[in-house]
Amino acid sequence: MSESTTSTKPAYTKPLPDLRPEGEPFWAACREHRLILPADAGGTPFWYPRAYAPGTLEPVQWIDAAGTGSVYTYSVHFIGPSKAYKGDPPHIVALIDLDEGVRMMSNLVRDEEGYPSLAPEEVTIGMRVRVVFHDVTDEITLPKFAPA
Repeated sequence: MSESTTSTKPAYTKPLPDLRPEGEPFWAACREHRLILPADAGGTPFWYPRAYAPGTLEPVQWIDAAGTGSVYTYSVHFIGPSKAYKGDPPHIVALIDLDEGVRMMSNLVRDEEGYPSLAPEEVTIGMRVRVVFHDVTDEITLPKFAPA
């Protein structure tokens, strides 16, 4: 007889990331509430995770990131990409310039239970942000950003 396991998380109905092998170290670190970035042989970070460092056939290294940066730009989404967002308040999708020099897309949220979206009037270009980790399932933790 096999043991049945149940999730300790409430059901998460929004789209989840497409997990690819080259991103596994990133997602494993997120589950540990750590932000890491892929880097080339010289330690220069880049974004997005891939099998080889850009412009080379060198293996990817991983470096710890501070998890801080600033908002490069953002958009306010009043209608989500799927029915799972129906009834949600507007959510903010932003490009974050991390202090390590790479640009990452994420959501801007409040650092409180459920990680609700910031109100559009609370967001400005250049505002300082820090990473927060939203454990959406037992396997997936999403990095999001809150005001620093």
